[in-house]
Amino acid sequence: MDTKRFGTANRAFFFAIYLFGLQLGAQVVYPVRAEAQTSDEIVAKVLAARGGVDKSKAVQAERSTGTIYFNAELYGPFLAEFKRPLKMHNELTIQNKTVVRSFNGKDAGWVTNPFVGKDAPEPMSADEIKDAVNEADFDGPLLDAKAKGNTIELNGTEKVEGRDAYVLKVTHKDGQVSFYSFDAKTFLLTKWSGADTVNGEAVTRETYFHDYRDVGGLKFAFELVSNTPGTDLTQKIVVDKIEIDPQIDDARFGKPPAASPAVASAAAPRVSVKLM
Repeated sequence: MDTKRFGTANRAFFFAIYLFGLQLGAQVVYPVRAEAQTSDEIVAKVLAARGGVDKSKAVQAERSTGTIYFNAELYGPFLAEFKRPLKMHNELTIQNKTVVRSFNGKDAGWVTNPFVGKDAPEPMSADEIKDAVNEADFDGPLLDAKAKGNTIELNGTEKVEGRDAYVLKVTHKDGQVSFYSFDAKTFLLTKWSGADTVNGEAVTRETYFHDYRDVGGLKFAFELVSNTPGTDLTQKIVVDKIEIDPQIDDARFGKPPAASPAVASAAAPRVSVKLM
């Protein structure tokens, strides 16, 4: 297997997992106003479409499970867990090898990546911890944006898969710039685009959000399709289950145990679905 290609795709996967936090919302549909809208108005409607600020903040933990597909032959199960404040644990299993990323919500994180010969957890670098802080914020960058140091601008409108969408440009506290497109009628997230750094180079990413469903009165996309424009690198995430406020022990977000190859092989879930 092309481990370099997998490594790039794997990073894109975990970046997509970070976007799960943007999906919260109630089943609220608003009419499109003919006159221009400000970024504050769009943000207010997006937050309302999630179910309101209070309801969003009431969620203390999330767990998502499903399958990620890199191509018809390279696919496997994933697990994404989040807990306040800023705790995160992600797993991805491909060909009986499991990549694990864990962040304690404060100042330490670990990565186990057998695809690059790292069968034991290693500490995250300073840059990786910075990324983990952003990924673990499942409220997303719009909620309490000012307190987080984020700047939001309305960047016009665009067509996303044939539907009108408002585009918000978000400049994060660390200088990273992302674009979030929200459906002009439902105000649910339809597209994210931005740049990620891989091997010191900026790589553009796009993620499209499909198949919204209600989970406990909140809206979640159960399909995410990511790509890197100009390449054939595509990932498709199909979510099987999303849990709101599951019981997750804080130890889950500490240093994960080293897994022996034999144990990992025996425990790895089997996936029978393939994309053609």
